[in-house]
Amino acid sequence: MTSEIIDSKDLKNDPVFGQLSFDNHEQIVFCNDEDTGLKAIIGIHNTTLGPALGGTRMWQYKSEWEALNDVLRLSRGMTFKSAITGLNLGGGKAVIIGDAKTQKNDNLMRKFGEFVNSLSGKYITAEDVGMETRDMDIIREVTPHVTGVSESIGGSGNPSPVTAYGVYMGMKAAAKYKFGSDNLAGKKILVQGVGHVGETLVKHITDEGAKVILNDISEARLEELSKKYNANVVLGNDIYGLDVDIYAPCALGATLNDTTINQLQAKVVAGAANNQLANEIKHGKLLQEKGIAYAPDFLINAGGIINVYAEVAGYGKDESKKRTENIYNTTLEIFDLAQKENITTHRAALNIAQARINARKKEQNS
Repeated sequence: MTSEIIDSKDLKNDPVFGQLSFDNHEQIVFCNDEDTGLKAIIGIHNTTLGPALGGTRMWQYKSEWEALNDVLRLSRGMTFKSAITGLNLGGGKAVIIGDAKTQKNDNLMRKFGEFVNSLSGKYITAEDVGMETRDMDIIREVTPHVTGVSESIGGSGNPSPVTAYGVYMGMKAAAKYKFGSDNLAGKKILVQGVGHVGETLVKHITDEGAKVILNDISEARLEELSKKYNANVVLGNDIYGLDVDIYAPCALGATLNDTTINQLQAKVVAGAANNQLANEIKHGKLLQEKGIAYAPDFLINAGGIINVYAEVAGYGKDESKKRTENIYNTTLEIFDLAQKENITTHRAALNIAQARINARKKEQNS
């Protein structure tokens, strides 16, 4: 307990509604529990198409402002991800502030699950960065509003392989558009971030004969995977000017910005990371002006939510794979629409997703 009173002049103006990433979000839930040390934020962006489904990320943010900005951007992205892939879901996301390697435990997960449960199904959680299938199983002990639980208890399991497969499909479609063929054999591909999704993507493109270059903050991980997949490694952040055909950002977001785009030699950007564009309008336009084919992140990384949605909609693995494979066709449609209307691929994808949301809202109001 503290008796210190914070003066209003020390608070930033409009801490939530004034955030640049705030986009008419329906609900922001701040979760705090002294006993477990839980500090989390749940962002519910839009539930027009259905309950807000999106993963929980556990990360050691530099500040609570950074965590808030992340959950706002991520939850908004989930709205459009579900809309463009035809799922009857809204957009939501959660972040837990902390180091997943040292601060995560079962009690923390259960307490977070209780907060999720208090929303009565408006938000359904799943796995994201810093979380594992086992964590979802623990959360399931206190709430039914969780997906991505173990197959042994009736869930769809780890969504990472399906996410990677969708990114692979989107990458092939982008290559088809830019190079005239979706064959990745011989293509030089830089994969930045080789976690669960990144590694599976590396396997797909390696099996097809691509020349793979790996980059990650973990040198041990790079050493392990370079041997496993006979891939080259580049250390550090000075990677964007490399002579490659395809850049696949699979770590955290905002790697496409003023500095990096000007350095890019790649002709295609297709990766698993969320919110790759630091500024959607400005940097989407910069990529377009440079003639770089950008496969919108919220489209091609939708395999994971397609997979966990199976637990909500009741379809099986074959249907999940079929829907994920269709990312290839949708990506080509986005490129064609962007070229026809002379808009960025990001805007083209947003327009299609927003049109579906608007149509449902009109039905509900009629």
